[in-house]
Amino acid sequence: MEAVLPVEGRRNVLVTSALPYVNNVPHLGNIIGCVLSADAFARYCRLRGHNVLYVCGTDEYGTATETKAMEEGCSPREICDKYHAIHKEVYEWFDISFDIFGRTSSPQQTEVCQAIFLKLLENNWLSENTMQQLYCNSCERFLADRLVEGYCPTEGCNYDSARGDQCEKCGKLLNSTDLIDPKCKVCGSTPCVGDTDHLFLELPLLKEKLVKYIDETYVGGSWSQNAIHATNAWLKEGLKPRCITRDLKWGVPVPHEKYKDKVFYVWFDAPIGYISITACYTPEWERWWKNPENVELYQFMGKDNVPFHTVMFPSTLLGTGEIWTLMKTISVTEYLNYESGKFSKTKGIGVFGNDAKATNIPPEVWRYYLLTNRPEASDTLFTWTDLQAKCNNELLNNLGNFINRVLSFIAKPEGTGYGSIIPDSPDLESHTLTQSLAETVGKLIEQYIDAMDKVKLKQGLKIAMAISSEGNAYLQESKFWKLYKQNPASCATVMKTSVGLVYLLACLLEPFMPSFSKEVLQQLNLCPEEHLSFCDEKGDNEKAKRPWDLIPSGHRIGKPAPLFKGLENDAVTGLREKFAGSQAERKLRTEVAAQLEATEI
Repeated sequence: MEAVLPVEGRRNVLVTSALPYVNNVPHLGNIIGCVLSADAFARYCRLRGHNVLYVCGTDEYGTATETKAMEEGCSPREICDKYHAIHKEVYEWFDISFDIFGRTSSPQQTEVCQAIFLKLLENNWLSENTMQQLYCNSCERFLADRLVEGYCPTEGCNYDSARGDQCEKCGKLLNSTDLIDPKCKVCGSTPCVGDTDHLFLELPLLKEKLVKYIDETYVGGSWSQNAIHATNAWLKEGLKPRCITRDLKWGVPVPHEKYKDKVFYVWFDAPIGYISITACYTPEWERWWKNPENVELYQFMGKDNVPFHTVMFPSTLLGTGEIWTLMKTISVTEYLNYESGKFSKTKGIGVFGNDAKATNIPPEVWRYYLLTNRPEASDTLFTWTDLQAKCNNELLNNLGNFINRVLSFIAKPEGTGYGSIIPDSPDLESHTLTQSLAETVGKLIEQYIDAMDKVKLKQGLKIAMAISSEGNAYLQESKFWKLYKQNPASCATVMKTSVGLVYLLACLLEPFMPSFSKEVLQQLNLCPEEHLSFCDEKGDNEKAKRPWDLIPSGHRIGKPAPLFKGLENDAVTGLREKFAGSQAERKLRTEVAAQLEATEI
């Protein structure tokens, strides 16, 4: 398949999702926080006719991988191979439309990362300093941040499993030497403090370049408020030199004689992964990454990752003195919480990507629920009863009901329907109800485009669903089932307009539920690859404001079928019980149940 490359004269959109860490299975909070949100936006841009490249992959270097490898008794490479495959399978099930889903443990990552480092070194943006770091006498090694755990020193937190780089509970970035009662994660002994030399990125010296970039970008780029807040907090605190090396084996080697036994800090090299994964996709990667005049970069992530993308990564690229495609827009989510607590990879709490598949709830329902519940401005809550309500009330009773009523009526034999043939609409101009609907739908489409352009995905989805509600109200008010006998011309207008709305909904909802849209187009007897667009070739969306023109008279539709199934109370209760507690507790319950069953036999 030919690589997607920027095209002169078209809008070229480069979309990245925060690279999911490879040491565990992604949970639903991870999925909505980065890959699914980015996917909805990338799909929307393609729908508008933009030229889009969506890049993602697993973040594979660093301490967390080494730690997981120790836990599972294998090499870091084996851990990465195992979990990359798991991530890939989960995202494929969720219909995530990456152009490439790569990985950071590639030769291209080493090449690009080292080239950027050498430019920073050449331009004098790096300094050397001696750090106090925890040293484990038992393991005979300096301990990287994530190889240490202890009590969080932040006042009011006191979390007992804070890592040496960040506290999972309060989110505060830490130094391992600040932890109270630290312990080595490898052997459990108490480490001592020792001196070790490291390289630092001189953020204070780069501040002027960075602030100029931020000031020029964040308003025009419509940065989400949480991204602006987190960035300003870092700038207000005052930028400090940031250590970019670590005493590890698993990572990109530092190309410097004095530091050849060290590797780059994962937060220095991970964002460079966007570039290196693009380089794995095409040797012409610079046409995307060194082309700010013709490429717009949109980045999606959870709030934990903001400073690394708005401060560290742009400072790194600016420091090279080369022309890079810097981020235009950053879209950041807060936390999706689970029932009464937080999703947690480390504790195994919540619903994970492979769990979603095991529920037998279709991917389009999961996508809809997560996107309609996207934590854009504040934390949101996943509950099984809310999932049930949204599936039954919004997807089944609103959207599915509207589409099925329209297509089923058209599919009825002549005498009771139209024999699956789209009728003509002879009294269109004088049909006030239809003209009023078209005016309302036209305004909603403008609002949808405005919301989606500004990456307000939840709002865009809500507006698209409002069009479905308008369609249901239109059917009710028209009383089409009576019109069929009493006023055939009026009924034909209503049904031709309604089937146009069905098509329009398939288009508008494709970024959110692609498999739903594909099924609708099949029921309309239209090819998804050829017909999925509510704009013309120039991006004009005027045709969408005339729903009666979207599918021609005389077109034969396919066979209608229900699009959604309801979620029953018993099923939801069973799922809530099944996924209660941690993964370890669930595993124990399963083992106990299996033993009891074996005993009974």
